[in-house]
Amino acid sequence: MKRDRVAHGRATLAIALLVAGALCLAACGSSPRPERSRDYHIVRSGETLFTIAWRYGKDWRELARWNDLGDGSLIFPGQLIKLYPPPGGAQAAATTPARRETAPAATPAPAKRSDAPASLPALPSEPPPAWVWPTAGQVVVPFGERPGTGTGVLIGGKHGQPVRAAAAGRVVYSGSGLIGYGQLIIVKHNDTYLSAYGHNASLLVQEGETVGRGQHIATMGEGPGREPRLHFEIRRNGKPVDPLDYLPAQAKN
Repeated sequence: MKRDRVAHGRATLAIALLVAGALCLAACGSSPRPERSRDYHIVRSGETLFTIAWRYGKDWRELARWNDLGDGSLIFPGQLIKLYPPPGGAQAAATTPARRETAPAATPAPAKRSDAPASLPALPSEPPPAWVWPTAGQVVVPFGERPGTGTGVLIGGKHGQPVRAAAAGRVVYSGSGLIGYGQLIIVKHNDTYLSAYGHNASLLVQEGETVGRGQHIATMGEGPGREPRLHFEIRRNGKPVDPLDYLPAQAKN
């Protein structure tokens, strides 16, 4: 009988410990979750605010505003870059006192947040430049139909044929640091429009260079399927648009 009582006591203790552990896990699970890692980008060596914005389909000026980066020229490896604007109620929620059993006599009006998305200035809307086709060839994959990285068109051609700037501007990226694009060039045409040229065999211009419309800036390399292809994008305020809506109509055929 004594052995039975000891065994019964041990079983009761084990059940109690299991229940306590389950309650602890439930309490921990109910605590606020930290911000998700995909809400931020960790800067890698060689990245610029332009390339980070390009990767996530953002406008670089928005990232600069959300992260208090000024003109965005000074970022460093390991830095966390917010990819979304501050939520309007984040600060109010953090400073709200715990709920009481009795309601206060008067509820003050919520303070306006200076960093709320609605207070951010509108992005500029400059007219598009005069475009020319970036290379000779047929569109083999239309806008939005290519799986994977990037939203643009794929233009077929021959390995090594010239890739040209579709409009005048300044080269803001020239390299191979963006996964899925191969050797890539990004050109800023004005405060609204950018264009990109991917899957190049060679790059003929460097960051900071000014290029003219139709200038030879790269040579065509291999795209998906190891076929000669140019990946071409136009972005308006960071968002991809269909290049065929901007390129000369007579060159679409």
